[in-house]
Amino acid sequence: MIDPKYSQLLFTFLMALFMSCVMSLVITLYNIGFIGGIVMIWLKAWLFAFAVALPVINLVLPIVRRLVVILVKKPHG
Repeated sequence: MIDPKYSQLLFTFLMALFMSCVMSLVITLYNIGFIGGIVMIWLKAWLFAFAVALPVINLVLPIVRRLVVILVKKPHG
């Protein structure tokens, strides 16, 4: 098992992996449809998308966390 101190890195890695997978597939199919060789075209797009997504997630995550704190109503109590 992975040490808990790496949980944030694992989270960002998995988020980038799954989101880049889904988004690259959807965008590839939208742009060119189901054609011969689509799997290789999509895998190439996925690799590029993941390479962009991982550092972007790591950069924007602190900003998103701050925005959530600002936007979410604090409970009264």
